[in-house]
Amino acid sequence: MRKIVAGLFISLDGVVESPEKWHFPYFNDEMGAAVGALMAASDTMLLGRVTYQGFAAFWPNAGADDPVAAQMNNTPKLVVSTTLDTVEWQNSTLIKGNVAEELTKLKQQPGKDIGITGSATLVRSLLRDNVLDELHLLVHPIVVGSGQAPLPGRRRSGGPRPRGLADVQYGRSPPDVRASRHVIRRAGPGRARPRA
Repeated sequence: MRKIVAGLFISLDGVVESPEKWHFPYFNDEMGAAVGALMAASDTMLLGRVTYQGFAAFWPNAGADDPVAAQMNNTPKLVVSTTLDTVEWQNSTLIKGNVAEELTKLKQQPGKDIGITGSATLVRSLLRDNVLDELHLLVHPIVVGSGQAPLPGRRRSGGPRPRGLADVQYGRSPPDVRASRHVIRRAGPGRARPRA
């Protein structure tokens, strides 16, 4: 079965919003390899509206000779939105209505993981609906001060119910960025089990 895996750049105070304003001083080859491994493990991107609109404005114009742009443009994209009526970026499909039900069906289909980049609101809703399978965090040694967070209890109420995370892997990516992979624990017989 496919998994839905979110990968987020996050500050010490839990902010994921606008990483382009605080993340790049910490980016290096090791972090690039971690991000590349997440991308290689998926064959579909899952995006919220805001992330989709930002990516759709940038990546189609990034140049065909850029391998990251080619991957971003050619990979199938699922866009979750209650406000968009169409999506124009190549290989994009709009998901409206019962998102959890649609994604649960997609997880049953053959293929690699379905990867989420950014999209904090979407990550929060997938945690609430018990659809997210893994959460990969690249924790940066910086306090941003304000901005959107993917996890409940920090800036918004009504988030997902408390759920344990199995910390199955972590490492350091100099300079002092902690990379961690968490499997979402589920109650009952379908409980997530860490994969080595």
